[in-house]
Amino acid sequence: MRILFDQGVPRGLKASLRVHEVTEARKLGWERISNGDLLSLAEGANFELLLTTDKNLRYQQNFSGRKVSIVVLGNSPWWLVRKHLDAIIAAVDSATPGSYAEVAIPFK
Repeated sequence: MRILFDQGVPRGLKASLRVHEVTEARKLGWERISNGDLLSLAEGANFELLLTTDKNLRYQQNFSGRKVSIVVLGNSPWWLVRKHLDAIIAAVDSATPGSYAEVAIPFK
C-alpha cells in the first residue's frame, strides 16, 4: 500500500510500516498544503492512505467518493505512538478506499 505521512506523523512509525511504501509529505514539498488539496494531490499521486494527526479532518472534509483512506493518530509524540503500534498497524492494514479510522493514543 502507498502511504502518505502528513506533517506531524512521527518518522519512527515508518519502520513499523516497512511492508508498505511510505512517503512523507514534506519530502514532496506538500507539508503546507491544506487538507482538501492534500487529499486530492494524494489521490492524484496514487497514494492509498493518508496517515495524519489532524483530528479535525473528518469535520472539514467530505470523504464520500474518495479513493484515499484516512487514519488519524490520537496523539503524535513518538514516546506515545510507539506504545500503540499494533493498533496503528491494524488500522492501516484494514483500511479500504475512502475509509476513515482514528487510533486512540491517550496522553498518559
